[in-house]
Amino acid sequence: MDIAERKSGAIRLTAAEAQPEPRNLRRIKGEVQRRWGIVPLIDMLKEAVLRTGCLDAVTSVSGGGSLSAEVLAERLLLIIYAYGTNTGIKAVASGGHGHTEDELRYVRRRYLSAEAARAIAVQIANATFAARSTELWGQGSTAVASDSTHVRAYDQNLFTEWHSRYGGRGVLIYWHVEKRSLAIHSQLINCTASEVAAMIEGAMRHGTTMDVEANYTDSHGQSEIGFGITRLLNFDLLPRIKRINKVKLYRPVAGEPDAYPQLTPALTRPIRWELIAQQYDQMIKYATAIRTRTASTEAILRRFTRNASHPTYAAMLEVGRAQKTIFVARYLRLRDLQREIEEGLNVMESSNGANSVIAYDKGGEIASNRRDEQEMFVLCLRILQSALVFVNTLMLQDILGEPEWADLLTPADRRGLTPLFWSHVRPYGEVNLDMGARLNLAAASVPGPRAPTDGAGQSLAERS
Repeated sequence: MDIAERKSGAIRLTAAEAQPEPRNLRRIKGEVQRRWGIVPLIDMLKEAVLRTGCLDAVTSVSGGGSLSAEVLAERLLLIIYAYGTNTGIKAVASGGHGHTEDELRYVRRRYLSAEAARAIAVQIANATFAARSTELWGQGSTAVASDSTHVRAYDQNLFTEWHSRYGGRGVLIYWHVEKRSLAIHSQLINCTASEVAAMIEGAMRHGTTMDVEANYTDSHGQSEIGFGITRLLNFDLLPRIKRINKVKLYRPVAGEPDAYPQLTPALTRPIRWELIAQQYDQMIKYATAIRTRTASTEAILRRFTRNASHPTYAAMLEVGRAQKTIFVARYLRLRDLQREIEEGLNVMESSNGANSVIAYDKGGEIASNRRDEQEMFVLCLRILQSALVFVNTLMLQDILGEPEWADLLTPADRRGLTPLFWSHVRPYGEVNLDMGARLNLAAASVPGPRAPTDGAGQSLAERS
């Protein structure tokens, strides 16, 4: 890295050296397929449900229900699969399970709300955290990667908009994915919504047991207001800055033009600390409103963007400029931080690849024009991906718990090891649901919510 006067920009950052390639991960994935074969995605969802008891989050939205717990569980699994794979209830109803389309639609209307689906995804995520072996996966991470994915949708919906960057009509799904490829939050947003606001909302409202202290983002996260709000909310914003050669560093104080001679080509004006001091109380009030859900980040940013001269907004921008300068200085100095951010965003891209495999039908296009149906698609897709990660985690722990496989892992293998892979998964085909057929996994059920029970108090896992 060097800083000098040049037309292309003062900062020039050389690329980091390539890290060693993992050599044994392909063998491990091959062993997973050898032991368990090609597993239907519906069976992975069923296994996650029976081991975590996540369907306890589902209650009737219209009072007491007459369905038995076992029948309700089967129909909920089929509905989640229908939405998450984008195949639809009509197609799934034709499978070998004995439930009709009308019965599935009834359960969807009466039992599966967006709140219930979100709670199911959260419980599977928490169960995954609890089931992880620290010897294999290390201590829990406190950082997530976040980014948006464009999904095409029918254009009669008011939420569907033309997006110039992606070149088509649709909506955006904003994801938060932790280091080991587990999605902890998802949001359906329109194409004109602030991705900075979506990033902050997800980091603050994910609802899982994970304590988020840092957030990797793509280039949309480098905004000064984003740095300002995240600093006030006390978590680190770690963006990938593509045009880092054009970045300007702000001086800490005025009146010292020769204080940093080696940084002079990249320096600009001093931070206006007096404005920050004047508006400090107001900034804390806005940050507290976001933290306590008195106001959403989106609403606050919209208010400020309508009045860009607002003094509190100007003060937040100054905080953001100071924080961004600190981050850029760390980023330029620490190769490990550069690699960490790149690895986090690669996890995000891998998650998008998994979603395209899971939601395979209709070319990945959302067919419904109803907002609640689009949101259910997003939530069920997240449930399916979380179930995949949960079951893969148990499979890998079964294999790598054996000494001959554990000794095979090199440091490069451990760095690249992830439970988000799908070479052994069949997401398509006829849907055959058999609650009695279980995957042969040595890992026990994780501590947490009890498993779903029937009317006599016996768990569905025991009955199976």
